[in-house]
Amino acid sequence: MLPLHSSSFTSFPCTTISNFYTSPAMPLLRRKSSLSSSSSSSSSSSCHSNSIKSSYFIPFTCTHFLKLKPQKRNSSIKCSSSSNSPVSDARKLPDVGTLYRRFLKVAKPYWSSEDKVQARLQLAAVFALTLGTTGISVAFSFLGRDFYNALANKDQDQFMKQLLYYLGGFSVGIPVFVLRDYAKETLSLRWRSWMTTFYMKRYLQNQSFYKIQSQSTIDNPDQRIVDDLSTFTGTALAFSLTLFNAAIDLISFSNILFGIYPPLFIVLLIYSIGGTAISIFLGKGLVNLNFLQEKKEADFRYGLVRVRENAESIAFYSGEENELQMLVQRFSSAFQNLTRLLVASRNLDFFTSGYRYFIQILPAAVVAPLYFSGKIEFGVINQSVSAFNHILGDVSLIVYQFQAISAFSAVIDRLGEFDDLLDSNISENLTDSTSNVYVIYQNVTSPTTQTLLDSNGSLTEGSSKKLVDLEHLTLVTPEKSTILMDLTLSINEKDNLLITGPSGSGKTSLLRAMAGLWTSGSGKITFYVKESDDHQSISTHENAEESDPFKNRTSRGIFFLPQKPYMVLGSLRQQLLYPTWAEIPTSDGVEQTGCPPFLLQTEGSGCVFTRSLKPTTEDLIKVLEDVRLGYLVPRFGLDSTYEWSSILSLGEQQRLAFARLLLAKPYLILLDESTSALDEDNEDHLYRLIEAADVTYVSIGHRRSLINYHSKVLNIRKMDPQSTERNWTIKPINQEARIRLSEIGL
Repeated sequence: MLPLHSSSFTSFPCTTISNFYTSPAMPLLRRKSSLSSSSSSSSSSSCHSNSIKSSYFIPFTCTHFLKLKPQKRNSSIKCSSSSNSPVSDARKLPDVGTLYRRFLKVAKPYWSSEDKVQARLQLAAVFALTLGTTGISVAFSFLGRDFYNALANKDQDQFMKQLLYYLGGFSVGIPVFVLRDYAKETLSLRWRSWMTTFYMKRYLQNQSFYKIQSQSTIDNPDQRIVDDLSTFTGTALAFSLTLFNAAIDLISFSNILFGIYPPLFIVLLIYSIGGTAISIFLGKGLVNLNFLQEKKEADFRYGLVRVRENAESIAFYSGEENELQMLVQRFSSAFQNLTRLLVASRNLDFFTSGYRYFIQILPAAVVAPLYFSGKIEFGVINQSVSAFNHILGDVSLIVYQFQAISAFSAVIDRLGEFDDLLDSNISENLTDSTSNVYVIYQNVTSPTTQTLLDSNGSLTEGSSKKLVDLEHLTLVTPEKSTILMDLTLSINEKDNLLITGPSGSGKTSLLRAMAGLWTSGSGKITFYVKESDDHQSISTHENAEESDPFKNRTSRGIFFLPQKPYMVLGSLRQQLLYPTWAEIPTSDGVEQTGCPPFLLQTEGSGCVFTRSLKPTTEDLIKVLEDVRLGYLVPRFGLDSTYEWSSILSLGEQQRLAFARLLLAKPYLILLDESTSALDEDNEDHLYRLIEAADVTYVSIGHRRSLINYHSKVLNIRKMDPQSTERNWTIKPINQEARIRLSEIGL
């Protein structure tokens, strides 16, 4: 951690008042070394030596620290960095106006939120206590003057009297300083808690997390939520209090200093302005270096996380040497950037150290002639030095804390960039302005009679309830290559559709488009939501913000099953309930942990799929037996937490995914090779289960056995770049169709 400003939060005097504030804030590691060096020199009897030593040992020297670079990071955080991150070492530095705009944009929402009353009351208390610490500092300035006057005059009675005043002052001042720091830290924690919840909601809204990851829009969003938000709240609050305290200090101590000797005030202004200009010139590259260091360290940590998560695959490949080279390369990149950062900091420290220690003698040298001529007493010298250092610390904030400010600027830049991206995802498509794939959810009140045409327009069906319409759907890659041309079809109830085609032909891309994950192209996809499911009628662009950011396809009766099921961090019970139901924190948690209500109760928690009641324990055990996973209950229990993606085989995970959909009871399922890891017997068993559940499903697959469970087949061919013809056909599955499918290799 880096201290923000020492002289703005006043110390109590110890051996000589002249140096209570002469130790401007330094990085924590440097302060430790200074402590050691000053301790070793304790035998020195010089006033200067003792004053430097005392400035480090006073309890209230440098009471405000910035959490600009948390020393402890959670290495288990699941990062989302990627090696193709768009951030480069030559990134353009943001200007001051951009940083200021981003600071306000990130900081303002909390102070007008539902927690604003409590936040403002706590902030007022912190400012009041800060004002109290300034008053105590001023009082000790006068106490120090009288104390050293008595000492210089060898007035023992007055000395003892002032000593008692000091002890009384300590008893009053210590609680004020401690309570101020405690109030500041609790407010910072509350602010961080609200902002973390706020950013997590937006990150998970509108599938922003998927788009950011798939498009590598920014690096390490997880680090920005975990580390940068913590740094931002603590630093912003500390910085605000420092500016407030500096303003009070300037008013309080300027009067003292100007009343003692006006030329000393002029010397102070010239010294501080010159020092600030030089510091800005020497440290101008630190902001970019700090930004890059955050990214490179996160990339290195992400590489280690990937080794842990893919341990079995790496072991099978014997890929340890490759992983080691990759990790060393990422660490080397962080090392090289940190080396450049240390060199830049060293160059700045040469100047700031001289600037810092020269003021040990500057004020005394200016007012000493007055003392020698008998115009002032010895205690006034100490008082003038104290006031000089107070004011100089206030106006030299950039000099003392340029490294801290540059690190904070990098945090503001990273959070502002993240915030702008989340806002753009809500308001517009992240991929391209030409993305025109629309997904619409339409409420229906009664069965709709429709006719379904095949690719030739010659095949008709009888009346049935329509579930999905795909109208003139064309999908293109980010490189603008067409993978699916002008697909138009309808899926009615019990029209179980099989999608086939060679690898890379666009089968999974079609399902992604239906899920709203693929937006490049044109056309419209309409899902007809049943009114009996108690869902609100919705018709939106896929990327438009919905009234409920946590409303998902599952809550509308549509269930997607990917080839590699997602195993949540939790118990077997939670695996089965995901994503249809979620556990709700109890209100008792407020009393037990002291968590604010907004942290315990979030939108979207609880039962997000209200069409059916939450399954009982008996229901969970039965569905596990139905998918032939009943042996998991006696082996693990329903409520024990394990790393399920490592414990269960891929085939067991796929069966567990089928158990989820059987519990959710959707009316439409979309399966992307969801039985690829199962033998044909288990595959047949699972398809019989969903048929018995009266569910319509669309499957992607390559196995010939899948023909038996579907009534139609959509075959997609690889698109010829030179062709404008449709690359798909749709046929009913009958005996003749089975022969044709056999001919194309299915």
